[in-house]
Amino acid sequence: MRHRKTFNHLGRKAGHRKAMLANMASSLILHKRIETTVAKAKALRVYVEPLITKSKLDTTHSRRTVFSYLKDKDAVTELFRVIAPRIADRPGGYTRILKTGFRAGDAADMAMIELVDFNELALAGSTKKEEKKTTRRSRAKASKAKTESKPVAEEVQTKEAAEDKAPQEPV
Repeated sequence: MRHRKTFNHLGRKAGHRKAMLANMASSLILHKRIETTVAKAKALRVYVEPLITKSKLDTTHSRRTVFSYLKDKDAVTELFRVIAPRIADRPGGYTRILKTGFRAGDAADMAMIELVDFNELALAGSTKKEEKKTTRRSRAKASKAKTESKPVAEEVQTKEAAEDKAPQEPV
């Protein structure tokens, strides 16, 4: 029975699971986005978010602790130099899991896991300032729009009338 067993073993022995999660976490930190199965993505989120939280405090102890999990010097450097300053004010939730469909070979449920503060498309959409919507209290604005569009219609009518008056050549 699995009572009170909180994490997914992913069908692997402990050493294999730890090595796989360390490699996936290093890849996520270096590339900011990876594609994997949903189960592995959920396990990776539980594995990597405490490491990102630990990176907010740049001390020798925290670097050594993170290195003991990642076992990749480049990933630790990237985490502390690039990622930590950008997530310094975020209280948690550093990763996002987006389901992408099913894998062709075995129909496994696939997902993309990414670091939230490094998605340029989402950041571009959020920084754009939205126009303030005003409530419409009277018909004054609508009547102005009708009067402004009236001269345009008159211009079109005058052009059509001028074309009708122009002499036409016989065919």
